[in-house]
Amino acid sequence: MADSTRSQTKLTTPDTADCPAEHALRSISGKWKPRILRAAAETPVRFNQLLRDIPESNKQAITNALRELEHDGVLERTVVRMKPLHVEYVLTDHGRTIIRLLRAMEP
Repeated sequence: MADSTRSQTKLTTPDTADCPAEHALRSISGKWKPRILRAAAETPVRFNQLLRDIPESNKQAITNALRELEHDGVLERTVVRMKPLHVEYVLTDHGRTIIRLLRAMEP
């Protein structure tokens, strides 16, 4: 029994928390993140506009993707204190770097 446990632990992937490429791929992977990034590459985006632009998504999925992109430093959330009060998401410097890399990979 101990041999089978030992062999199973060898099959697991190594910890890649320190790998910058792994972190970068994880920060942009997901069903809606590429479409959010595409929209934010051109202009600041608003939540409701994303819901209209991605009709097959839902509020929870877009909210989660935006929070993850913000947490990873790709997007910055800005409260615009004009009437009507609203929130915009803009690319950070890190996000613009990611966009340049993605565009370089396009055919």
